[in-house]
Amino acid sequence: MSDLEPPHEEEPTSAEAVGDEEVRRYPSTLGGAFYILVVVVVAISIVVVTTGAWRLGIRWFGGTLLFAAVVRAALPAKDAGMLAVRNRWWDCFLLVATGVALIFLAGSIPDQPG
Repeated sequence: MSDLEPPHEEEPTSAEAVGDEEVRRYPSTLGGAFYILVVVVVAISIVVVTTGAWRLGIRWFGGTLLFAAVVRAALPAKDAGMLAVRNRWWDCFLLVATGVALIFLAGSIPDQPG
């Protein structure tokens, strides 16, 4: 059995430790800014769900996923930031399917007595 050698020897470094630059505190892509917006709105929708207005919170959650799908479809992979996980159309399909399912379920589950 032969030992596999790495293609080159390089010390691992943290992305934050590269150079003498100040640590960046903002997203580097437009998609990163949209990702932060999506995460903030999802967090707000979870708070809305916990306060008792669960249908409204779930609709916001689903709507935010639909918004993320539109942004992912519109931005190229290099600008999509953390919205780009897989192939563009696979990401969009999963976001749309989950968003539509949440909105549908929030509207179709009957109210419980009491």
